[in-house]
Amino acid sequence: MIKMHPTKTILNITFKHKKHLKTLSFDDFMSLRGHVVRATANRKTMRLSLAGHSYFIKQHGPVGWKEIFKNYFSGKKPIIGALTEVDAIQKVIALGIKTTPIAAYGVNGACVASQESFLLTEDLGDIVSLEDICKTWKKNPPTSEEKQSMLIAVAKLAARFHDAGLCHRDFYLCHIALNRDEPITSDTEFYLLDLHRVLDGQSSRGYAAKKDIAGLIFSCGDYGFTNEDWAVFKSYYLPQSKRFWSYVESRADKLYKKFYSKKFQSRLIKEKVIF
Repeated sequence: MIKMHPTKTILNITFKHKKHLKTLSFDDFMSLRGHVVRATANRKTMRLSLAGHSYFIKQHGPVGWKEIFKNYFSGKKPIIGALTEVDAIQKVIALGIKTTPIAAYGVNGACVASQESFLLTEDLGDIVSLEDICKTWKKNPPTSEEKQSMLIAVAKLAARFHDAGLCHRDFYLCHIALNRDEPITSDTEFYLLDLHRVLDGQSSRGYAAKKDIAGLIFSCGDYGFTNEDWAVFKSYYLPQSKRFWSYVESRADKLYKKFYSKKFQSRLIKEKVIF
């Protein structure tokens, strides 16, 4: 588990990547530029190449006390910087779940509100998300067996993840992936991506787990999954109460309606224009 240290700067480069990254300082990592994949007010994700190797880097700017207190007062854990994802990646790999291997990470500043940090991970290569696979189903509909095989494999992943006390907070099809040429079976071991908001120490029957599964069901909403398909999912996920599933299904429905509301779609269009 990652713990904050009183030192001004933390810089860690994994042994596998030290040969071609050892000359880079913290400031060098924060100055790297590449193809922008995602950008928010204080975080930028980019794909880039260093010494002939392909990576993704997330650079976190200062969060500020206002944002920290706003999150705490609304009952949310604030995302301070890269160490949350570093910690999550290490725990996920320890569970035997595949994700993006760490190449390097660093933090500068002892004050959490003004810290800067980064996380450099290996590019996994030619992978495809389950969301992108499901989008192809409109032209090439899958059999019920194919859909259920996917859900069984996802249920096994979710069960292992939640049973360890972890919750993703963005548990959507777009964050579950596999190698493009790999067939999907009920035993497929997917990559679990984008772990920067992961929570630890959560009950597998609690609110955070419910939100994860609701998010998953919401993200499947356009792809023709049936009640029978979800019954199969439930049989391979952790045993849960009727109350658990009632909450999950209600929340998933609300998320779906919110996503397709005029207000939310307008917001998405604005974000695409900006980024």
